[in-house]
Amino acid sequence: MIATNPSREDFAALLEESFITHDVVEGAVVKGTVTAIEKDLAVIDVGLKVEGRVPLKEFGARAKDGGLGVGDEVEVYVERVENALGEAVLSREKARREESWQRLEKKFEAGEKVEGIIFNQVKGGFTVDLDGAVAFLPRSQVDIRPIRDVTPLMNTPQPFQILKMDRRRGNIVVSRRTILEESRAEQRSEIVQNLEEGQIVEGVVKNITDYGAFVDLGGIDGLLHVTDMAWRRVNHPSEILSIGQTVRVQIIRVNQETHRISLGMKQLESDPWESIESKYPVSSRIKGRITNITDYGAFVEIEPGIEGLIHVSEMSWTKKNVHPGKIVSTSQEVEVEVLEVDPVKRRISLGLKQTLENPWQAFAARHPVGSTVEGEVKNKTEFGLFIGLDGDVDGMVHLSDLDWNRPGEEVIEEFSKGDVVKAQVLDVDIDKERISLGIKQLGGDPLASAADSGALRRNAVVTCEVTAIRDNGVEVRIADTDITTFIKRSDLSRDRDEQRPERFSIGQKVDARVTQFDKKTRKVTVSIKALEIAEEKEAVAQYGSTDSGASLGDILGAALKEKREEK
Repeated sequence: MIATNPSREDFAALLEESFITHDVVEGAVVKGTVTAIEKDLAVIDVGLKVEGRVPLKEFGARAKDGGLGVGDEVEVYVERVENALGEAVLSREKARREESWQRLEKKFEAGEKVEGIIFNQVKGGFTVDLDGAVAFLPRSQVDIRPIRDVTPLMNTPQPFQILKMDRRRGNIVVSRRTILEESRAEQRSEIVQNLEEGQIVEGVVKNITDYGAFVDLGGIDGLLHVTDMAWRRVNHPSEILSIGQTVRVQIIRVNQETHRISLGMKQLESDPWESIESKYPVSSRIKGRITNITDYGAFVEIEPGIEGLIHVSEMSWTKKNVHPGKIVSTSQEVEVEVLEVDPVKRRISLGLKQTLENPWQAFAARHPVGSTVEGEVKNKTEFGLFIGLDGDVDGMVHLSDLDWNRPGEEVIEEFSKGDVVKAQVLDVDIDKERISLGIKQLGGDPLASAADSGALRRNAVVTCEVTAIRDNGVEVRIADTDITTFIKRSDLSRDRDEQRPERFSIGQKVDARVTQFDKKTRKVTVSIKALEIAEEKEAVAQYGSTDSGASLGDILGAALKEKREEK
């Protein structure tokens, strides 16, 4: 008799078998066979006690085109061995995803590229389908440069590089930019190897900066520095170039290691500095345009590519320590004189003042030495007065030329800035740009007048008027002149007891003898003592030879009495 109900042992064995099957199959990708197709579902036998059903849409185009039929072998993912309906829960989509993860992990470990399709935009980037596995593409990893419109890249198979994979979290991060950079690096290396210094190529201006322009040479950029754009001064590259413009350039330098390329445009033109010395000889006068003004001078373009410098010291005859911008202005047309040409250093020194009348030369022609001029006191210094003269030049009156008799330090205090004074031209030094003036010369030299008349000579007896009394002597003015001198205490009397300044009074007239007179040094010295000694000698010579028996005192007394009577 056949047992219709399983025994307790048989039931336990079946239960054990079901648990073992569940542990082995659930959560894995297995192969199954399509046993039937019901409307939009495919019935699949995966070797379990029950079959499972999978929506046809999970098989994609294969099911849509009728390519899936009964008996076909497919791979599916077993989510559960049996659900509440007694069916196996299967998924073709999860099977594809699991297959992709395994394949992608191998490629990630090997550093290989993968292919995917950008199909959606999310916060911070885009989602990419890697044949079943969904990856995240950050916006910064889309291209080498930021792009505004990603539409042309959507739904198109493209290569990507996997940057990060986390199976537990289900995260994959990919980069398209890495692929482009590798491709670009290979392309750059190939292009650089084919470039040689001196080679002439065409390129497109890609970017413009203050210091130059970057030119695309067909996959690699070269720098065209602003100084290599033209022989003339270029203030900014945008003056002669624009983005997108096709230019013809020469390769100046190529660095095979860093892939840096220096380009030049002016090298394709002839150098205007050749034969520059014969074209612009020294002392020749030319016209040009002010292109740039600095603290130390102004640059003048005398022809395209050729500039010369007017140093600040060569800009004006009279305006010293003035910024060049106050003398000339940018774009101004000027006439200049060539001062020096250095073709090796590519320098031309120009002069602006040389084309104008030399004011010192003009002054000397109009006002010869000895003539009288009039001007305003511009400044007072410790060594003299500066007088403003016609022609925008200054003349100087030294302290020693202010007065014939009084010290210059004393006389200069009588003048104030802005006073209009007259002076005599003493000297004009055109080379040193100096004009020497004198105020005292307008009145004539009293010393010279006295000397010429014979009234003042050495050993002459003069009458003096006391003008001041000092501790060490007295100041006197020689009568009938404007000459003042000083009699020292020791020269006030032959008698030591009488050598007292206080015994004199201001206005008192005394006789003295001239002991020193030098027109060149303008030194005059008089002495009362010397006069007394001379008179004593004269008396002795006159009366001492008589045999009268008179004493020396009697002789001197008689001589002095005779002198007084003569006066």
